[in-house]
Amino acid sequence: MTTASTDRATTTTTATTRTTLRAEGFSCPSCVAKIEKQVGRLAGVEAVTVHFASARIEVDHDETRVSVDDLVAAVAKAGYTARPAAF
Repeated sequence: MTTASTDRATTTTTATTRTTLRAEGFSCPSCVAKIEKQVGRLAGVEAVTVHFASARIEVDHDETRVSVDDLVAAVAKAGYTARPAAF
């Protein structure tokens, strides 16, 4: 008797979400680096871009690993206030 088995590779793909936050309290371009560094340290964050002129923070992240509340908390840890943008 011959037994055949099938090995299947499981591939997990995660969807990256882009979250836009509105920030308050930064007044110089060096603040940008502080925010990007702090948010970028979070597991699940793939990219962080802070737009100084418009006070926007764009974060590409895996929602299953890092929540919007986690992002806001990381900005607060850097010394600034942020909230999810309506647009």
